Amino acid sequence: MKKFFKIFFGVIILAVFAYTIYFLYQKSQPKPVIYETSSPFVSNIIKKTTATGSVVPRKEIDIKPQVSGIVEEIYVEAGELVKKGDLIAKVKIIPNMVNLNNAESRLNRAEINLSNAKRNYDRQLDLLNKGVVAKAEFEGYELAYTGAKEELESARNNLDLVKEGQTKKSGKETNTLIRSTIEGMVLDVPVEIGNSVIESNTFNPGTTIAIIADMGEMVFEGKIDESEVGKIKEGMPLILTIGAIEDITFDAKLEHISPKGVEENGAIQFEIKADVKLRDDRFIRAGYSANADIVLDRVDSVLVISESLLQFDEDTVFVEIEIGPQQYEKKLIETGLSDGINIEVKSGLTKDDKIKINSGTSNTVR
Repeated sequence: MKKFFKIFFGVIILAVFAYTIYFLYQKSQPKPVIYETSSPFVSNIIKKTTATGSVVPRKEIDIKPQVSGIVEEIYVEAGELVKKGDLIAKVKIIPNMVNLNNAESRLNRAEINLSNAKRNYDRQLDLLNKGVVAKAEFEGYELAYTGAKEELESARNNLDLVKEGQTKKSGKETNTLIRSTIEGMVLDVPVEIGNSVIESNTFNPGTTIAIIADMGEMVFEGKIDESEVGKIKEGMPLILTIGAIEDITFDAKLEHISPKGVEENGAIQFEIKADVKLRDDRFIRAGYSANADIVLDRVDSVLVISESLLQFDEDTVFVEIEIGPQQYEKKLIETGLSDGINIEVKSGLTKDDKIKINSGTSNTVR
């Protein structure tokens, strides 16, 4: 019996040892590599470069007053449409005390001069009627009297201008009423009733009463890096993507490239402008941020593959196509335009070919 157990346990130990050797052998054998495949497909290839910027109105005007004073009335709000000549605001003039004093003093002097000139005129007219003085001598007093009346009228008008900004003869024409100079939309009214405003003159740009723009004509203003500016030219098409408007693109046409670059964060940037083709179903607000894809070249409805499938042997380009289960052979191909992800295949492949995906690539299996 003891001999039986010895033999039995010996057999078990040998069996465990043999299984361990077999298991380790199997583990040491390399696993067969199973390659996935990808097929060519028809798509559009667009080679482009991107510029960042914003969409702004082509014509945007700051409305400024022609007189200094206090805003008395505001007739528009942001978002309203106005026509040329429409009232924007009314400014109440706060006269300069020195100018007001001079104007009043001038009026007083004119009244005194007119009173004196009238006495002389009446006296000489009486003498002329009696035949005491000659006509030529009387005409000098008549001229002085007429000039005194004109000076009085001018002094009154000057006082009215200093105090009210208009004369009684001017009617509706007055500098205190601020009117729109263009037709468009009011983008902003940066002042409120009671604010002081300064007139626009040679030495001061003046206070902005309102900002008005023509929203029917928009342009994209952006910047492009110096490494890309040599690839573009006026007239190129742009595909505009506006961050605030999802899933919709706008067409644009490049119309200006700045001849001078500006350094920003260590890189030279060139300003570009493009005319935006608006859509009836979308309203673009001034200042929307946007990205413009400038189309350098494109081909439509061509056979393409992922660029990572390409393999190179000196000057030749090839892929490995499947000829049997996990069996592949090299196939020379002719390539065309690439967008950095996909590349056009001009010849050498068909839509039915299955291309070997090398390990380590992240191609989508088709």
